[in-house]
Amino acid sequence: MEQRALGKTGFSVAPLCFGGNVFGWTVDEAQSFKLLDAFVAGGGNFIDTADVYSQWKPGNQGGESETIIGNWLAARGGRDKVVIATKTGAELTNGGKGLNRQRVLRQVEASLKRLRTDHIDLYYSHRDDTETPMEEVLETYDSLIRAGKVRAIGASNFTAARLEEALTTADTTGMPRYSVLQPLYNLYDREFEGALQDLCVTEGVAVAPYYTLAAGFLTGKYRSEADLSKSPRGAKIGATYLNPRGLKLLAAMDQVAARLNVKPSQVAVAWLAARPAVVAPIASATSLAQLEELLAAVRLKLDADAMATLDAAGA
Repeated sequence: MEQRALGKTGFSVAPLCFGGNVFGWTVDEAQSFKLLDAFVAGGGNFIDTADVYSQWKPGNQGGESETIIGNWLAARGGRDKVVIATKTGAELTNGGKGLNRQRVLRQVEASLKRLRTDHIDLYYSHRDDTETPMEEVLETYDSLIRAGKVRAIGASNFTAARLEEALTTADTTGMPRYSVLQPLYNLYDREFEGALQDLCVTEGVAVAPYYTLAAGFLTGKYRSEADLSKSPRGAKIGATYLNPRGLKLLAAMDQVAARLNVKPSQVAVAWLAARPAVVAPIASATSLAQLEELLAAVRLKLDADAMATLDAAGA
């Protein structure tokens, strides 16, 4: 599979990142192992998780996804063959929130223990923390990088202004830069385009977008109110995406998919993977069949007509 430079991290990754939010939520450990095995066998090497995954499931505390990935790493070996990304800063039921030094130092140790590794390849600030000085945040990450516990850092859910402030602070203080941005971005959710995209292109910040398939809407299986009962996420999908603009976008995806003899979900992934600064869209799967579709999608190269059709429909 194609390999792309992950910004200035020094890592090369396949153009698809496996989203680990499903581990310990809709997928148990045994199925997670099968999915991770198939992902790596199919050429994937970039895995995304967070300390907060998946505390939203009743009975969970957070850290379930990291624990499953850690158990898989311990069982399979090959730690140096995968790039593991996790995050800190989001609110934990039993662990507060934010990016202050003491909390990050505490949380990184917990993540390392759950992941059963001595280093995190890419450590994200999951949410911006306006109450902690930017310099303090970057100094904390600098100490973790110097200690060998973190290799590179990224930001998730940052505005253009705050990301620019972080990059400027890093450059003026000699602290590490955010090398990767993880924003909400897909064919429907286009807010990333504009100042944030321009900043990433100019500064060489790699982009690994989440919600690649818009919570499943861009698979094409939700086209009416009746379809919303197919998933626990149906109510949110209906409120957010099932509208005239969303249906117009699905029609354009259908047109492109039919011409290329592929599935709408593959069109959505391929479109995103071809966008400026995007290195590896993040998508999750709960079955081997879904995963095979995703792996095939990153090998799909959309022609200019397909890109233009999709751009216009989703603008």
